[in-house]
Amino acid sequence: MSVARMLTGDRPTGRLHLGHYVGSIANRVRLHRRYESFFIIADLHMLTTRNRREDIDQVSGNAREMVTDILAAGVDPERAIFYLQSAIPEVGDLNTLLQNLVTVPRLERVPSLKDMARDAGKEEMPYGLLGYPVLQAADILCVKGEAVPVGRDNAAHVEVTREIARRFNHLYGPVFPVPELIPADTPSLVGTDGAAKMSKSRGNTIALSDDAATVRRKVLGMYTDPNRVRADVPGTVEGNPVFAYHEVFNPDRDEVADLARRYRAGQVGDVEVKERLVVALEAFLAPIRQRRAEIEADRGLVDRLIVEGTERTRQEVRQTLIEVRRAMGLTGAYQQVRRRAERSRRRTQTSA
Repeated sequence: MSVARMLTGDRPTGRLHLGHYVGSIANRVRLHRRYESFFIIADLHMLTTRNRREDIDQVSGNAREMVTDILAAGVDPERAIFYLQSAIPEVGDLNTLLQNLVTVPRLERVPSLKDMARDAGKEEMPYGLLGYPVLQAADILCVKGEAVPVGRDNAAHVEVTREIARRFNHLYGPVFPVPELIPADTPSLVGTDGAAKMSKSRGNTIALSDDAATVRRKVLGMYTDPNRVRADVPGTVEGNPVFAYHEVFNPDRDEVADLARRYRAGQVGDVEVKERLVVALEAFLAPIRQRRAEIEADRGLVDRLIVEGTERTRQEVRQTLIEVRRAMGLTGAYQQVRRRAERSRRRTQTSA
């Protein structure tokens, strides 16, 4: 009996952070042994917002960092297939075929695309960014992914994939599974500045690879209740980034409840609340740092995983594309032309 497949991944734009962890990595760690798991290094998606030559030159290094972070977070290298998107040109072929199964107005209703354009400083929507969900559909469907763990931002993208899969199967026959969206337990994580979600472009992140001193510095500098000028002034817990992080990363629920009670009553200072968060984050991040050090000590491991995974995935994608073209009748069209051309060639040779 075949094992169901999972497709997940990230754009190689730098090291992963706590927002990535709560948004998708925690789900990947939990699920990857249950599925045949493909992890995409989505460098073609990166080009929709970062396409300068210097951005592209950083892909290989960022890819290694990204894979290292995922492994350090708890993904078993024996149970994961990592691959570089741009090294599989057949994905682009599938994207070309699938883009005709969705309309421009439907893509314009995907809410995160405008946010991505704004965050990237784009005054107008690039064609490739508008088509981001279609390329993502090609990523998922090219390996016949049946499960897609995603954060809130990508949920609408996966819904487009589901619609495209159903549309293709209706028109041409049952080639694709309709993938299941597996949402994160924590929808998103606010950045350390409290102004927006954690994002590398905003510089408000705590990386999974940050050392202890860096984590402490970032936590002590976190945004809190702006109306609280002294420790004896009652503070607001709701919407306070420090308490949001406590809720996610501090397993001592009694301590979190006590801090929240005293904060509301003006009986604890921001520094103490932040210092307790530093302790909780250190307990969470220390094992990740240790696994990262072990992975980095095995020189070449990550490069081998990416190359082997890319070669294996390309074989899968080639087979899927054969099935897609056959179902659509594209293979038959060319074969008919070839047969007519061959008959014409033979008649020409005979008459000569």
